[in-house]
Amino acid sequence: MNVTDHETMAEGSERSAGSRRTLTQYVLLALVWGSSFFLVGIGLQDLAPTQVVLARLAIGAVALALVCFVSRQRLPRGGRIWAHLFVVAMLLCVVPFLLFAWAQQHVPSSVASIINATTPLMTMGVALLALPSERPDRWKVGGLGLGFIGILFVLDPLGGFDGETGPLGYIACLGATLSYGIAFVYMRRFVSPRGLTAIPVATAQVGLAAIVMVVLSPVIANQPFTISPAGAASMLVLGAFGTGLAYVWNASIVANWGATAASTVTYIAPVVGIALGVLALGESLAWYQPVGAIVVVLGILVGQGRVPWAGLGAQSKTPSPRRGGFYGGDGGI
Repeated sequence: MNVTDHETMAEGSERSAGSRRTLTQYVLLALVWGSSFFLVGIGLQDLAPTQVVLARLAIGAVALALVCFVSRQRLPRGGRIWAHLFVVAMLLCVVPFLLFAWAQQHVPSSVASIINATTPLMTMGVALLALPSERPDRWKVGGLGLGFIGILFVLDPLGGFDGETGPLGYIACLGATLSYGIAFVYMRRFVSPRGLTAIPVATAQVGLAAIVMVVLSPVIANQPFTISPAGAASMLVLGAFGTGLAYVWNASIVANWGATAASTVTYIAPVVGIALGVLALGESLAWYQPVGAIVVVLGILVGQGRVPWAGLGAQSKTPSPRRGGFYGGDGGI
């Protein structure tokens, strides 16, 4: 065996190890983002919605700052880009996190997880309205229509809404996904063209969001509380992993597998959220709600041209997480 053979074997071993590492990160990302609503639900047993958001953002900002420091990555420079990142921080973190946390006082975590899966649909709709390069075609319009039908299945408006808030909890969840959609389109327009790397952008946006919540906390997060070990653990995991390291894993998956493959975690996360809500929290789920989730995912696939019969012309230009953007952000949440 000559030197070339040894080098070839070493390269193959490195690729195999890298592939296993990426697969592990993908599974962890699906589990972390899928469990976000479950963790919020546990946190709400001890904390007010605003306190949950404050905790997850503060812990997430510290985790990302440590990653930046250890990896010696510099934060973006320039007042203009920081102004854009402030807008992203509000639209991608503060507003949707607050809406989801408030909604989960009235909506089961499993249903919130399903509604969160509509984020690609919202992004597609906003992009069609706001970006001249996004021209509507029959597949994009059809995908949005199919996704809307799926949303109706999940919400079941004909069956009425339980609780004193009526449909407001569901509307808040949809408002959160709309905020995500606007954020992704805004990032594509004003942040992604600058070619910034993903982790410093995530650190900046989560850090700015944390600062906003710290500044507002004397007014909106001043409720007395006593936190249990379970509540503290849920906030630590949600902040450090779901709002922190998940961005690192996502960036690694995008770099190794590409944005399209990375975005498929959007379809797996709701399954994790439903399972945890039903099995761990004892939530009830009507048969038509998972059916609605499947219809929503089908609408996303049709709108993005990912089904064979949709044709190559339907390939979506919806913002992806390759550089400076994150798709499905706790994405989801």
